[in-house]
Amino acid sequence: MTTASAIDFGRPGVRRQSLWRYWRGGLQGSEFTWAVAFVVPYIGVFCAFVIYPALYGLWMGSNPSLYTEVFSDPIYLNTVVNTMIFLAFGVNVKLFLALMLSGFFMRPGWWTKALLLVFVLPWAVPALPTFISIHWMLNGEWGLVNNALYILFGVDGPSWLNSRWLALGSAVCSHVWKWLPFWTVILLAGRMSIPQEIYDAAKVDGATGLRRFTHVTFPLLSGLYLVLTLLATIFLLGDFNTVTFITGGGPANSTHLLATLGIRNAFDLANPRLGVAVVMSALPLLIPLVIILMRKLKTSEAQL
Repeated sequence: MTTASAIDFGRPGVRRQSLWRYWRGGLQGSEFTWAVAFVVPYIGVFCAFVIYPALYGLWMGSNPSLYTEVFSDPIYLNTVVNTMIFLAFGVNVKLFLALMLSGFFMRPGWWTKALLLVFVLPWAVPALPTFISIHWMLNGEWGLVNNALYILFGVDGPSWLNSRWLALGSAVCSHVWKWLPFWTVILLAGRMSIPQEIYDAAKVDGATGLRRFTHVTFPLLSGLYLVLTLLATIFLLGDFNTVTFITGGGPANSTHLLATLGIRNAFDLANPRLGVAVVMSALPLLIPLVIILMRKLKTSEAQL
């Protein structure tokens, strides 16, 4: 009995010692000290700039009366429609073109690599000067686009930024043009990771051209394509640069997205809580996307 009691009393100490060894990760002495010294600043930055803003934002948008005010705003209803349209066209058109162009850039030859270098330039250029330049190019009176239409075809171009649908369409096209190279390069890397032996076997079986794409390439890229679609949707939900600097939410606040409307309410109307409530109204769409993305990444990791 005495021996058993001694063992029982010693177990908590053993567990604490094992847990301590687990957190140390086998590091001893100065190695563990240096590891702590490197990790603690990152933990502090993460808590200060990620956890605290997220919790503070949730607290600011926790009042139910804010959402009553948000949902009763007619601008909000138009903003939801704009956001869904922006997501539908901005994500699908962008990724479909990226998938097609990635196949084009798989062609051998130095000229293909040179074209790829030029193609990547719009993504490499900073977003702010790019979208501000596009804004002035679309000016209805003396913008570059309308002047080019008049000089080349002798027609007067429309007022691109004075119509809701033209302005929203211009913003969608600008977003696709800006971010298309980024997703193309990722899908190009995915194509390059497919072993050549699979294509050789498919060629022996008679799968060439379109059949090779539908039966070999796309099935192997489908997992990556789904992950990119989810990521592009999440990124686009938080994008406010495109609309802010091209249309400014106009005309008459008709082209706002949820992100830009939140900024407008928080700063232009000096109501930060209302702005946070607008942004948080996207959580019912954002949270399922994040969960699906994490599950997909976990499944892909398990398959590897």
